[in-house]
Amino acid sequence: MNDHWTIYAVGFLAQILFSGRTIHQWFLSERQNKVVTPTLFWTLGIIAAFLLLIYGYLRDDFAIILGQMFMFYIYVRNLQIKNVWKNYNKYLKIIILLAPVILIVSVLGLGAYDVEKLFENDNIPVWLMIVGIVGQVTFTMRFVYQWLHAERNKKSTLPFGFWMLSLCGSVIILAYSIFRKDPVLFVAHLFGMVVYIRNLYLLKNN
Repeated sequence: MNDHWTIYAVGFLAQILFSGRTIHQWFLSERQNKVVTPTLFWTLGIIAAFLLLIYGYLRDDFAIILGQMFMFYIYVRNLQIKNVWKNYNKYLKIIILLAPVILIVSVLGLGAYDVEKLFENDNIPVWLMIVGIVGQVTFTMRFVYQWLHAERNKKSTLPFGFWMLSLCGSVIILAYSIFRKDPVLFVAHLFGMVVYIRNLYLLKNN
């Protein structure tokens, strides 16, 4: 696809959903004066993660694809821990679980897309690819940390470590987006840093 604005539209739509869930979480936390974890946070995350997978594919950006694949299923697991997943229609659950796998297999495993393009992109030097991957891994680890914390406590929450990793990962990805000249990542993570810092403040006070 050569229409850059169409590609950016997909990315911005994903980031609007990510920002929407963050604003919703932030609003509820401010109202209760403590960090809360609404169900909508995970529901919007699933939709946005799939859109960002598509965006990463259209942008030939392995760093984005890598990050979203892991987080997608952690969102699902949190809905299970919150006992919300069981209320979903069984066919919808199958579609949700299979959608990312089908996307990756179709574009990589069936020859519809050149795998080497993800790693040998002339627009992304190796050092910048490494920065992007480090940022995405750090950003992804926040949900791995959150997932392990939720499994241990049998409760879906967003602990202090989650927001600290969010802030660290966001700073790295923000730098990556500047060099990559990616307005989608830049706007999303610049806004996100404000919310991460505010949630860290709320947790510190509680």
